[in-house]
Amino acid sequence: MKFVSEKIIDAVIDELDNLSDDAYERRTEQFAAAQPVLVAYLFNDENFHLLNEEEKGYLQYLSLIAWIAVTKVNGPSEPVSEEMIGEAEEKNYEILEASTAKNFRDRLNGFFENTPQEDLVAFAEEAVLEDEDDPDALVTKEGREPIFIAVKTVIDVLTAER
Repeated sequence: MKFVSEKIIDAVIDELDNLSDDAYERRTEQFAAAQPVLVAYLFNDENFHLLNEEEKGYLQYLSLIAWIAVTKVNGPSEPVSEEMIGEAEEKNYEILEASTAKNFRDRLNGFFENTPQEDLVAFAEEAVLEDEDDPDALVTKEGREPIFIAVKTVIDVLTAER
């Protein structure tokens, strides 16, 4: 699996920001067609009931960015399974829970050890911590953990060697 650089991620963000609503909707539909189980996971309210509607939309947007970036660099990948998602998510929660750091940013340090996709992990980290001191930030304190874990899970299953 080839490395997805920050440059690629930024280009994808710029590309999405410049799309019309219809074109954006088509990209989302392409994501759903290519990765139906993954998209179902992201849209499952049971998984993300702690998130408000804006956070759910943001999670879906971040996942779309990750999927497009990985696909641009590595080409289309096989659809992921529910088992792959479950295993990756469980592993990510274990890494988070193993951290003894008090500060959320410091608790994420373990995700950077032994990752072949450091820029994608940094993208997920920055996405949830961008406005961490702003009380009106898009991502609430409660939303940080589930959004980060979900985006990291998306990255893991899309970049897994199969």
